[in-house]
Amino acid sequence: ARGGADRSRHSPTMEQGLSLKREVGIIGAVSFIAGTMIGSGIFISPQYVLLAIGSPGASFVIWACCGLIAMLGGLCYAELGTIIPESGGEYIYMLRTAGKVTAFVFVFSFISVMRPASATGIALSCAEYVVAPFYSGCAPPQLVLKCVAAVVILALALVNCLSVRLATGIQVVTMAIKALTLAVIILGGAVMLFQGNTANFEDSFDGTNVGVKAIGIAFYQGLWSYDGWNTLNYLTEELKRPEVRLITISLVTGLYLLVNVSYLTVMTPKELMSSTAVAITWGNKVLGSWGWIMSLAAALSAFGSLNGTFFSGGRVCFVAAREGHMPDILSMAHVHRLTPSPALIFTTVISLVVLIPGDFQSIVNYFSFTAWFFYAVTLSGLIYLKIKKPELPRPYSVPIVLPILILLVAIFLVLAPIIDQPQIEYLYVALFILSGAIVYVPFIHFKLCPGMFDKVTTFLQLFLEVAPAEKNL
Repeated sequence: ARGGADRSRHSPTMEQGLSLKREVGIIGAVSFIAGTMIGSGIFISPQYVLLAIGSPGASFVIWACCGLIAMLGGLCYAELGTIIPESGGEYIYMLRTAGKVTAFVFVFSFISVMRPASATGIALSCAEYVVAPFYSGCAPPQLVLKCVAAVVILALALVNCLSVRLATGIQVVTMAIKALTLAVIILGGAVMLFQGNTANFEDSFDGTNVGVKAIGIAFYQGLWSYDGWNTLNYLTEELKRPEVRLITISLVTGLYLLVNVSYLTVMTPKELMSSTAVAITWGNKVLGSWGWIMSLAAALSAFGSLNGTFFSGGRVCFVAAREGHMPDILSMAHVHRLTPSPALIFTTVISLVVLIPGDFQSIVNYFSFTAWFFYAVTLSGLIYLKIKKPELPRPYSVPIVLPILILLVAIFLVLAPIIDQPQIEYLYVALFILSGAIVYVPFIHFKLCPGMFDKVTTFLQLFLEVAPAEKNL
């Protein structure tokens, strides 16, 4: 199968080969960006941001700074997407700038930790809102939460395996629901604010935690809500309009700030920090007996965000396998549906494994630690291209000061929790990231046991009805 994939690159009939279709238009692209960003985070993270930073005023500053970081990062990634017009996001950028070992270490960590952690965190928050109306006044059992989260993961994996159009349609519909939900929260808070409910904003910076770790953890939780700003870079080859980028981030930032104002207009900081489902607490106080609507809306919002996470995450695994860094079967697409179903199935299995021991807050922290390490490597690659390869065609370009600034932010976010109050868990995560290099040497560089998976690959290729896919550039 690998040989078939390699030969296809040199085949004179490559135009007739199997490849993913460009089915994601402008509306779909915007929905994937905003729809992946606006998910579980804005309904879960506000309590953790406030808990970490200690005061409402400081939490607003954190949310605004997170939005600015996402916007600037999005601008940098837009340039990378025009210089290297291939799907795969950070993986393909590292492969083209930092080399094969670094790219493999990233994809090893992405598939094993980052994407499953992201999917699991969103699924858990979706489950939280699904079951919350049935456990009024108390926390739902962890077993119930994880079972519901598993069902959500399996359902969306099936959708993404069946059809790109269906997955895109879900993203557009849930995006509309999210926009309506945030509008209701913002308008409800505005009404109460004009009625004079401003007590929670007096002395709003009292009690601020100024420790390096507190600020770092607050940023982790806030940036989790903005995660998805780089979604389009994972599916460049399926975009009808590749130049459509992260133009919606500023709108999302404004919405998030207004939503946080609404939360703190309706709830005291203590109520916000103690709530397990912020949107439901807000709904019960503002909408009364209709508060359950907020639970449904927040669950659908997380559902849409998880859909976008699966859609983009499966593409990274698919591209890495196409480049020879993962098993051959993962580089294949369904011969009729043209979806990377083996990569999606593999991502689903890993996500279900991560779900077993995981809890939301720890998942977010470890995901953010790993993600910002690799964002730093990716941005270093952009700086390298701007200095060493200025002749490359780039329809869109940003001043070099922007990637340098975001690189410094990324370095701070990686080091902050470690320097201020070291925890052994971060060492384990770092060692796991580095272990990817150990795996690379025997299995990728020296190609030990090259035929070990041949029979399994052939069986799965026939069983799943998949074939090697070519680049769609």
